[in-house]
Parts: sequence; C-alpha cells; structure tokens
Amino acid sequence: MAQLTEQPTTTTPRIGKQGDPCVMVIFGAAGDLTGRKLIPALYNLARADLLSKEFAVLGVARSQMSNDDFRKKVTDEIKESGAEDIDPTLWDNFIRRFYYFAGDFNAPDLCAKLKEYLGKIDRDHSAQQNYFYYLATAPSYFGPLVEKLASAGLMEQGADHWRRVVIEKPFGHDLASAKALNQQLRKVAEEKQIYRIDHYLGKETVQNIMAFRFANGIFEPIWNRRYIDHVQISVAETVGVEQRGSYFDHAGSLRDMVPNHIMQLISLTTMEPPISFDPDAVRDEQAKILHAIQPMSDEEVLSRTVRGQYGEGTLGGERVPAYRSESDVAPDSRTETFVAMKLLIDNWRWADVPFYLRTGKRMPARHTHIVIQFRQAPFVLFRDTSVEHLMPNQLVLHIQPEEGISLQFAAKVPGPVMRLGTVDMNFEYQKYFGKQSSTGYERLLHDCMIGDQTLFQRADMVEAGWSVVNPVLDLWKALPPRNFPNYPSGTWGPKEANDLLERDGRRWRNFEK
Repeated sequence: MAQLTEQPTTTTPRIGKQGDPCVMVIFGAAGDLTGRKLIPALYNLARADLLSKEFAVLGVARSQMSNDDFRKKVTDEIKESGAEDIDPTLWDNFIRRFYYFAGDFNAPDLCAKLKEYLGKIDRDHSAQQNYFYYLATAPSYFGPLVEKLASAGLMEQGADHWRRVVIEKPFGHDLASAKALNQQLRKVAEEKQIYRIDHYLGKETVQNIMAFRFANGIFEPIWNRRYIDHVQISVAETVGVEQRGSYFDHAGSLRDMVPNHIMQLISLTTMEPPISFDPDAVRDEQAKILHAIQPMSDEEVLSRTVRGQYGEGTLGGERVPAYRSESDVAPDSRTETFVAMKLLIDNWRWADVPFYLRTGKRMPARHTHIVIQFRQAPFVLFRDTSVEHLMPNQLVLHIQPEEGISLQFAAKVPGPVMRLGTVDMNFEYQKYFGKQSSTGYERLLHDCMIGDQTLFQRADMVEAGWSVVNPVLDLWKALPPRNFPNYPSGTWGPKEANDLLERDGRRWRNFEK
C-alpha cells in the first residue's frame, strides 16, 4: 500500500465559523432519528465549539414528557448509541439547553401554543429570534406543519433574525407529488428558508468529491469522455427492511434511494466547476447535470433498468428470510428491493459515457462507492511480450462504511520477464486524519445555523431527480414483475444486473470484507 506523508498542521480549539444564536425546534423529537443522529451530531458540534452559547433545543412530539423526562431520554439514548468520550461537564451544560413541548401535529392551534413557549426559551437563552424547525416526521406532515408555522407568524424573517425549516426525505413519491410539495412550501416560505436535507451529503468522502476534482490539477483534465470509459455508483446494504416494512413496501428501492442519494452522487461527480463555493453557484451546476440526464423511453426502460426482490438466503453465515416474509410486508408484494440502471448524460463532457447505478438490500457487504473506470491503454506495445491483456485503471471513491479513495493501476512484476500486476494505492480518512466521531449530520446542521445551503437540495434539483425516475416508475407500475423474488439474500442482485454491464463488455466492481 502506498505511503502518505502527513503535512504538519496547527490545531486550534475551533475550525470554522460558530453557529448563530438560535433555537432548534425538532418536530418528532421522540423518534429514532433524534436520539440516534441529531442529538449526537449536536453534541459533536458543541465539543468542537461550533455551537453558539446562545443555542437551545425544543423537542416537539405527541408523547407526554416534562423537560426533565426529555433530558433523561436524550441522555439515555446517547449512552445507548455507543458515543465515546462524553465529557460530563460539557454534557451537563449541553443538556440544560433542552426543552420539551407535547402536542398533536394535527391540532390546528399547535403552533399558536408553541409560539408562546418558544418565545420564553428565546428570551432565556438570548437566541435573537433565530429559529430553525427540523421536521423529523412522516412526510404527510411536511406541508401542513410549515403552513401552521407560517399562520402562527413563526416563519416571518426580519433584518435582524431568520427562520428556516429542514425537511428530511422523501420529498414526494413521484414527480407530481414533489412539485405539489414544493408549491405548498413556497406559498408560505422563501426558497432560501427551505433546507431539504440529504444525510449522504454530510459524509466526508461525498464532500471531498469537489475538493478531489477541483483542487488537484492531475485529475480535472482527464475527468471527461476522452479518458473515462464509464462510471459505476453502487449503494449496497446487508440489512433487509428492518422495522420499516410498512413504509418500504409502498416506496421501494427506486423511490427510496435513486432520486435523492444517488442523484446527488451523480451530480457532484459530473458537474462542471462552479464559479465559486456560493451555494447557488454550486447548485446551479448540479441542476444542469440532473436536467442533462437523458430521459428514457418505454423501450429504454425495459432494456436499461433492472429490478429485483430478495428471497431467503444466507448472510454472514446465518439464514435470513425472504422480503415477503418480513414484518409489515405483503406476502405477494411486488415491491423492488434492488434497482440497477444505465443512464446517459447529454452534455459535451459526458457524451456517450454510460453511468451504471445500483442499490439493493440483503447484499453480501455494506458498501457505497463510486468507480471511475478509465479507457484502456493501447495494447500494441505489449504484443510481443508475455502480457496477455491490460487492465483498465480504476479510481474508487469509497463513501461508506470506510471512507477513502483508492487508485488501481498496472506495474511490472519484478523479474526478467515482462509481466504486469495490479497495484492499489489506498487512502483512508481514518488512518490519515484519525478517527473522528461523526453521524454525518454535523456539517448539515451547522450549515443550517450559519445559512449555507450548498449541501441542501433546491426545488428544481428535487424535481429534476424525479423526472429521471418517473418514466421507470410508470412502466414498472404498468408491467408488474413476474419473477419475484429473483435473487437470494447474500448475493449481488439478480443475474439481469450483471447482464446490463456484460452486454457492453463491462462488469460491476464488488467490494467484500
């Protein structure tokens, strides 16, 4: 493995701008997302001195709890999450900023009642009337809650204070519903107040894609159709649907992963250099890519997409059930748990370069990666040697679970005969920069506090992503699958997914422990 020489650095207590004074209001504060991701992320920000001293959290949910009950719940959850190195003094100061409000999201006067309590917290913590609302709720509440906030005057901004709303995916379930949700939100809020969050963009390697491409003069000149043969994007999961059967059986892998996570990875990998890191400059370039993805006809959907559903099988040495045997899943379900697609981008840089993407559950390894495969070198120089063929170079961006970058290239094997071997140069974030406690939400929450929308999707980006998958959804609905389940758990998906690449003389790059 190639050795990396660490450059000397000067450490400071805080790197970056401290968040504005504000109150974070979490709707759905009793749910899993709050305890597992949001609270640990906020604590990590406090430990990095990136939270304002004038910061507070107000949790809102149906459950009846006092402030002390909520604080105890949050404390128990962060202990259960396995968080390391909790500083007791820092935690005590941190948890004193937490408050709770019990309310029914369907109640018409919810936000009117909330307003008075929120005002008291604001005054006690000198939050300067800066509020951001995190909707960790079912999607059906997104529009109605923002409308209620606006009716209560809680979305009104001024020259000296701001109001923002953070929305988790899914942003609609198809193009029409995404457009309807965007219209509903923009009736009562400006686009600059809406933060559509995608936790994938909080991962270091995803953020590093732009730095890797645009800060290194050796890569940007070859990042185009002249040198790149194709690109693969894989999001493989070992888990099944776990406790999400009722949601997933209505959504499926295509809706759950492709218009959001995977489209974000595609746009960052392929966009043109923005003129600056201004949020809209970056998102303008991402939007151009999403609009440039070639729409598929019905015939192309049939030939360039694959869907699958896992059956029973063996994973990690244990037998696991078929998807149709999972809790809250219909016994004759036609919902896909695997998707593979071939996309083309109609612009000058990427013309004729295929983009293969896949995502699936119950696969052999949990691994998300982007493979950039370069065009093969001419063989003519090696025709009179013992070398039989040349392997193409591959650059791999590893997103999770280990974050890093690897480069595969050919080198001569020592000896008197010309023989080639494949060499991997590996860079791992943890080994080079050290292990850093992170949930993936730290950067995103901090950006919301300072008003940086770079890593948040704009309305046109959401709609463009749905425009790509809508023809697939329509045809799959019209032609239900006949062969489900069509791949055993613990495998890399149905045979048709391999055929999708093999027809083009290519094959998937798989990573297993």
